[in-house]
Amino acid sequence: MSGHSKWSSIKHKKGAADAKRGKLFSKLARAIIVAAREGGPDPAANLALQNAIEKARSYSMPKDNIERAVARGSGAGSDSEAFEHIVYEGYGPNGVAIIVEALTDNRNRTAADIRHVFTKNEGSLGTTGAVAWLFERRGIVSVDADRADEDSVMLAAAEGGADDVAQDGSSFQVTTSPELLSSVREALEQAGIEVESAETTMVPKTTIELDEEAAARKTLRLIDALEELDDVNEVYANFDIPEQLLEAVAS
Repeated sequence: MSGHSKWSSIKHKKGAADAKRGKLFSKLARAIIVAAREGGPDPAANLALQNAIEKARSYSMPKDNIERAVARGSGAGSDSEAFEHIVYEGYGPNGVAIIVEALTDNRNRTAADIRHVFTKNEGSLGTTGAVAWLFERRGIVSVDADRADEDSVMLAAAEGGADDVAQDGSSFQVTTSPELLSSVREALEQAGIEVESAETTMVPKTTIELDEEAAARKTLRLIDALEELDDVNEVYANFDIPEQLLEAVAS
């Protein structure tokens, strides 16, 4: 589990009580709207929509909100037509590779905002393809290790078609192909195992270890600033921070 995944997990656990929950729901809804517009309203036939809904469920987004977003995306004259999906690539402090996925109705504004955040936080925006080769898209389901035993998780995950189960700190990380993310989650839930989160993500093939507090803080400051931008939907990075240091920075 990369440092960025750990950082996302820490923030995910705080998400339900976060004062910015409304902003988060708006981003989740936007992703559902665009996915429904581009691939149709049936999650079974639209992987992007299926994954967007899975992520929304992980953050306890109400079912009615999800259904409204799907309806808006598939409706005639939907405002989803104003949005387009754009991917930016760049580098953070210490050469950390970063991928930023945005959903925007104004690419000039979004590009300027993202470039400004990179520059302000000792990073640099790169060209298309600069760092994408360092990542691969995977489905990740997280389970609280204090609420489930490893054998049960491994058995249920295998039933759903998962590729791997590994314990990382206080969580079991179930890895699968993006196409099987929903079936793996369902298999775990049917076995009575509570799922903390389920989403597709870009997993780094190699990581850069940040074992000094100053370097860790600089990198996390950049990641958080990018995620705060209204147009940014996802941020992925290949840093790794020792868990003890990560918890200290988070607190």
